[in-house]
Amino acid sequence: MKTITIVMDQYGNLNNGTTATAIRFARGLMEKGFKVRVLTCEDYKGDYGEEVYRVNQWKFPIFNPLVESQGMKFAAPDDEIILKAIDGADLVHILLPFKLGCRVRKLCEERNIPHISAFHCQPENITYTCHVGKLGFINNIIYYFFRKFYNKIDYIHCPSKMIEEQLKKHKYTSETVVISNGVIADFKPMKVERPEPYKDKIVIVSVGRYSGEKRQDVIINGIVKSKYHKDIVLILCGKGPRRRKLERMSNRLENKVEFKFCKQDELLEILNYADLYVHASDAEIEGISCIEAISCGLVPIISDSKLSAANQFALDERSLFKAGSAASLASKIDYFIEHPEEKFALSSKYAELGKEYEIHHCIDQMIELYEKAIKKQQEKQENKTESKENKEEK
Repeated sequence: MKTITIVMDQYGNLNNGTTATAIRFARGLMEKGFKVRVLTCEDYKGDYGEEVYRVNQWKFPIFNPLVESQGMKFAAPDDEIILKAIDGADLVHILLPFKLGCRVRKLCEERNIPHISAFHCQPENITYTCHVGKLGFINNIIYYFFRKFYNKIDYIHCPSKMIEEQLKKHKYTSETVVISNGVIADFKPMKVERPEPYKDKIVIVSVGRYSGEKRQDVIINGIVKSKYHKDIVLILCGKGPRRRKLERMSNRLENKVEFKFCKQDELLEILNYADLYVHASDAEIEGISCIEAISCGLVPIISDSKLSAANQFALDERSLFKAGSAASLASKIDYFIEHPEEKFALSSKYAELGKEYEIHHCIDQMIELYEKAIKKQQEKQENKTESKENKEEK
């Protein structure tokens, strides 16, 4: 039985996509017979059988309120606890390039422990929060600082081809491997009862943090411009610092917007009774919430932003709108309302596409990457030993 240590600052609190991904991968690995350790700052008890090692939270001076408003936490390195978590592990999987991840990488290198990292934090996730997301040079600076960490890693897991291309563009030299984060099989078409208040309405849903790059503002404005705005109800599933601003914006709509943070069972119901799913993000490393929606047979309308990987899931132009354009979004919403037969036909096609991203496929690919990383570390160690012996002979 192999032991994998997952290093994730925030593990257990399902309020962001990276944590959800870490938990799903951990559960998938355990189902395949792996032993999983988790190194985190979250007060998590190991509900699924993980062996948890907890360090303290690291708080950003000045910026910590902003960080916590996004539902995020960062971990402070503690060598004693880190070594307990990584010693004896067959491989260490680091999910974020911050203080904890950097220290774990260094200790893994010193102790010849195989390790990989994933690229889950797009610079735009940071800059949009600070209201400078459109300033490309700032995003480039963050890519540069992240590169100092990632270029010391043999393999980088990229959840999408889009982010792999961004890393190459920013001169990341480590080997990149594209593997979807995947979705669990629970997300599938189901017959559910639509709530009574929505019986005669057109229900549009979007899932994601209430943050700048997710562009819920475009969704609200798109519905305002729709010919059918009086009949549309919008459900925004998530949480985040922009909720009050979005609530004020939503007062322009005919029907009250539902703002809610959903547990999985409730989300599954919503995705199965909704009429359309909108993914308006300007920046998205993959877009798991979009895969979850299409896996339920929900037809999406997705931003064509070049920095969002979610548009890879669009089957054709009918499911794409011009990034940031409320008018473009409104035209696509109106098209599907006026062509229900096309939407019905696309529904089953999207559900089939979603099956390609079921997490068991992704776990198998990740295990292959683990084996590759373990083998490479062994080769590096053998080369070091051989080099040392040659020097001693001379």
